[in-house]
Amino acid sequence: MQFFRHTPTVAAAALLAVLSAGPALAGGSYDPGASDSLIKLGQTMPYSGPASAYSTIGRAEAAYFKMLNDKGGINGRKVELLSLDDAYSPSKTVEQVRRLVESDEVLAMFSILGTGPNIAVQKYLNIKKVPQLLPFSGATRWNDAKHFPWTTGSQPTYKTEGRIYAKWILANKPNAKIAVITPAEEAGRDYLAGFKEGLGDHVNQIVSEAVYETTDPTVDSQIVKFKAAGADVLFNECTPKFAAQVIKKAAELGWKPQIILPAVSNSVGSVLKPAGLENAVGIVTGAYVKDPGDPRWANDPGMQQWHAWMKTYNAGADPADIFNVYGYTITQIMELVLRRAGDDLTRANLMKQIESLDGVELPMLLPGIKLQMSPDQRTPIRQLQMARFNGTSWELFGDVLSE
Repeated sequence: MQFFRHTPTVAAAALLAVLSAGPALAGGSYDPGASDSLIKLGQTMPYSGPASAYSTIGRAEAAYFKMLNDKGGINGRKVELLSLDDAYSPSKTVEQVRRLVESDEVLAMFSILGTGPNIAVQKYLNIKKVPQLLPFSGATRWNDAKHFPWTTGSQPTYKTEGRIYAKWILANKPNAKIAVITPAEEAGRDYLAGFKEGLGDHVNQIVSEAVYETTDPTVDSQIVKFKAAGADVLFNECTPKFAAQVIKKAAELGWKPQIILPAVSNSVGSVLKPAGLENAVGIVTGAYVKDPGDPRWANDPGMQQWHAWMKTYNAGADPADIFNVYGYTITQIMELVLRRAGDDLTRANLMKQIESLDGVELPMLLPGIKLQMSPDQRTPIRQLQMARFNGTSWELFGDVLSE
């Protein structure tokens, strides 16, 4: 089991413009997990198991809170992040989350990673009225205030992303023969549903579909099947380990379809490098944060501050791994919520504050992409811009796209 106890930061000038600082006042309103001196948050991460590449996000989030705490915390309070390993196993997630809520008494759950793990605890957390904030998953079910009032999303939904990719294919490769691979879980079903909705009357252009289990050793047989079907476009909707396998196997077969990667697996460090950078040239994806490898951001203040933070607080991490940007940015959203909550550190007020994050820009979001929240709209990031890999970094093209 991997276990962290960490504490908060301050970020870029653009972020500071929307933060309101101030010392903690005695006599604040508190729910379990908060006091005059401490805010306690919980999460689970796959520090082991088939999705361990995503653990970079948890380490980045812990490092950001460490920075905040070194600078005095949030409104004078230190933040303690209890981050437990669930190995990407929903049953383990349930065990760990119960511990965090009932024994550690955290104020809220923050950025639990994965669709399956979050589904496993969603009903429990809502019954307990414990905020399930910013899960690292794009499942549409996080945007359901009526049935799950204590849950929010974080990133563009998988259905939205799938629709965008389908429409890009129709506009750029109207006669495409399409293959699709997805995990056998709700995330994959969401992506596939949105993708087919986007294709509309052209859904019959999908010539081959396949799924995989996260316990499978490889997806090689699925890729052989796709090539045999004559596909020339491949929606590679896999988690990082398997996404890299897909790219590498296609290259080994001498098969060169137009590959589309989802935002959850477009890390240069965790996906494209293991697959072979030369094999990834020309792949397209949807992006909502700045790529550290893109030279266009060399003089960008937000990127410069991110690099300074990486050097000081996350020095052992790969700067080419965009998961470090995701963790940094999601934690900045959590920081905003906690700062705006002030001395009313109740679970109900956390929900009120996160719902009010509308029109907020953050240093590492792409220009034109803003947080958009309301009581009825629980997905803060709902825009993407297409990007193409040039062998070194992602090159943005086209306009910012939304639902």
